[in-house]
Amino acid sequence: MPKSITRTYSRYSTDAAALLGALIREARNDRKLTAQELADRAGISRGLLQRIEKGNLKCEIGAVFEVATIVGIKLFEADGSALSKQLRHIKEKLALMPKSVRKKTKKVNDDF
Repeated sequence: MPKSITRTYSRYSTDAAALLGALIREARNDRKLTAQELADRAGISRGLLQRIEKGNLKCEIGAVFEVATIVGIKLFEADGSALSKQLRHIKEKLALMPKSVRKKTKKVNDDF
């Protein structure tokens, strides 16, 4: 079995995850939802919800986004239609770029 990789995160990332987790917990409490009720609505376990609320960076991003959406936290400043428009714009921009970028490698002459 391969060794697990210890991943380090920047202070900004850990603070952002902690803030989002705290906002989710506050919004859940404001809506008077139990952890189990919110977890059921999001289709996740209560343990995963607790890790999200603690700001654990190893939680699946889709689950975090879904929980935030359910409790009404806007992840971006745009509304739904503006978000779709912005996503479409960035996809069009990415379509114009090359599929991959490779550094030119120097051909090695290994004939002796």
